Formats: sequence, structure tokens, C-alpha cells
Amino acid sequence: MAKNINKDVVYRTAKSKEKDYMINDGGGLFLFVSKNGTKSWRYIYTFNKKQKKLAFGIYPNVTLDAARRKTEDASENIANSIDPNTLRIEKKKAQQLSLSNNDRVADGLPILNSFADLTRQWLASIAHLTSQTTQIKKTSRLERLAFPVLGDMPIKEIKSSDVLAAIKPLIHKMQLETAHRLHAEISSVFAYAIVHDCAEYDPSQPVAKQIPAQKVKHRAAIIDPSQVGQLLRDIGNYRGTFVVQSAFRISPLLFQRPGEIRQLLWSDIELDAKEWRPYISKTDFHHIVPLSTQAISILEAIKPLTGAGQYVFPSSRGDSRPMSDNTIRTALKSLGYDSDTMTAHGFRTTASTLLNEQGWSPDAIERQLAHSPRDQVRAAYNRAQYLDERRRMMQSWSDYLDSLKNGA
Repeated sequence: MAKNINKDVVYRTAKSKEKDYMINDGGGLFLFVSKNGTKSWRYIYTFNKKQKKLAFGIYPNVTLDAARRKTEDASENIANSIDPNTLRIEKKKAQQLSLSNNDRVADGLPILNSFADLTRQWLASIAHLTSQTTQIKKTSRLERLAFPVLGDMPIKEIKSSDVLAAIKPLIHKMQLETAHRLHAEISSVFAYAIVHDCAEYDPSQPVAKQIPAQKVKHRAAIIDPSQVGQLLRDIGNYRGTFVVQSAFRISPLLFQRPGEIRQLLWSDIELDAKEWRPYISKTDFHHIVPLSTQAISILEAIKPLTGAGQYVFPSSRGDSRPMSDNTIRTALKSLGYDSDTMTAHGFRTTASTLLNEQGWSPDAIERQLAHSPRDQVRAAYNRAQYLDERRRMMQSWSDYLDSLKNGA
């Protein structure tokens, strides 16, 4: 096919006629001359057996040499099975996306179709299925650990090596539980992206085998009655602040999870009914903890000090937060109980072991530990069925601990 047929003077001197017409420059390039005198470059080509046109701009703003270079580029793309029109549309979309993303960044929003953008969409899609506490934890974990590496990357461009780069610091620190949780959440984001046609595959899947399996480490607990008695005497002699003393003394009586005790709300306590009714986010149900006279005594003693606030055991910093999750652990260490001997969580093991040995109903014990059945109907049934027994059990347990403390 002939190319560069005419000199520039031909196009420069071309006059308008009664009808539009075109001057062939060869290689598919034409100068289109409209009847109103406007001149523009047109590239006419065949792709997949279809004739197509592509505008190259107005002459003389786009010179003859520039039009010929555009023709060469388009012809090369066709030779490589790339449609110049499709390529132009994609470039235009990319430019529009770039401008839109600049505006989003200025407004503090994530880049469209980035990992951060799809993560926000996924989190919103599961908000009604998870508790507020769980949702906050997932959001925080992804923002702190995944976004610095993956956040601004287009979801379709993320590779397995990128996902591993986000998780690797956790593996090096042997924070394996967090690594597995983060990996599962990243994989869920990709699953969401796939079904919404924003990604074609999940690059996080091969990464799973690179995360070492976490060895289950049972939390240390004292279960020998005589040693439990010594522990209770040591707790009674603890000389921390009154708030910490109270939380320390009530922990073995209630044997709930440490996080639930330190976040104990005055609004969840009914002193007249002798009940604590917390919402257990871990198992997603509303629990009832019968309060023994000993537990009531501790709560009544601390109420003048903290009763006007939200938390029974507030932070010593006075920042409207609950007591730190390290407080009881630190208190145990100050008494000589390291993490291999006794932990804050160990009060649950102590109670479970000794109550089972005393012959209390295993179902009542499990229910009191807030190990709720997944079946919510059964959970509600168990709550009603075992509540009377649990009231007796909790008072008996407090009395038993008093006897151990007194040397029985």
C-alpha cells in the first residue's frame, strides 16, 4: 500500500467544495475536507473484517508529519492484533479515572477499584452480619496492616507476592493468629471483587501455605485447690489502686473473659436482681451472669468511686476508656505469677475444672462460661433451663473460694 503520497502543500491549499471530500495520503490516512472548509485527519482501516475510522485531529493543528506518525503507530497496533479504537477508548477511560481519583484523594476517599476501595465495599456488605466490635477489629486490622502495602494498588494488578509482602512482617514477629486472620480477610475482599467483576482471581490463595500453622497454646491456670487458696490470699494482699484491686478480686468469682470483665458496664448490672447482663461479642449473644453476695459486695464498694461513669473498672488515665487489658496480667506478675503459672484467662480454666470435679452440670458450666451453642434457639432454651442452677452454682463457687482462701 502506497504511503506519503502528497506533499504538505496539497493539503494546505485544498479548498472546500459543494460536498465533503477526502484526499488520500496512503497507508489508510486521509485528509477530510468539509464543505465549510474544516480540514481533519482520518485513518481508515480494517480490523476483524470490519472497516473502522479513527480521527487524528484538525489540520494544520495536527501537522502532516504528526498524522503520519499516528498512522504508523495505529498500523503497528493492528499488526499486533490491537484495535486502535479500543486502545484510544481505554486510554480515555484511564485519563478520566486518573482525574476522578485525584479528586477522590483530595476528598480523603480511596482510589476507585483499588484494594482499599473494594475493602470498604466488602466491609459495608457484611456490616449487618457482624457485631460492631468485630467490624471495628476487621477494619482496623486491614487499615493498619494491609493498606500500607495494598491499599492504593488496583485490585486487578495485585499479585501473590504483594499479598505476602503485607503478611510477612507478622510472620517474622510470629504473630501467626493475626497473620491468619488478615489473610482470611484479604481473601474475602478478593472474593467480593470477583463476584462484582472487579477481579478475575484471588492471588491470596497461594499465600496461605506460606503462613506457618499456629500452635495452640493453652493458657496457664492453677487448678490445685490449695494453690488456688494461696492465690486468693495473694490477691487479697495486692496493693494496687482500688479499681484494680476490685477487678482483681472479682475476676475469680465471675470467671468471664478478661476483656469482658475490664469492659464491664454499669448499665449492664442489675444489683437488685443480682445479675450482670453483658453482650458477648465473641459468641454473639446476650449473657446472664448471676452475681453472688461476694460479687455484689465488691460492686457496691466501688460504685461510689466509678458509678457515675460508663465503666465499672475505668482506666486510671481518666480518658473515658476501660482498664487496660494488661492490668490483671501485670498484677499477677507483681505477685510472682508469671504467664507459665497463671493468667487472667486462667480463672476460667480454674472454675471449669473445679466445678466439674464438684459435680455441677457440664451444660450449666459451659453456659456460664459463655460457650453459647451456635443454634440461637437452643441457646435461648439453655439460658432459661440452666439459669436457676447457675444462680446456685455461682453462690456456691464464691463460698467455696472463700473457704479455700481461709485455708480449707
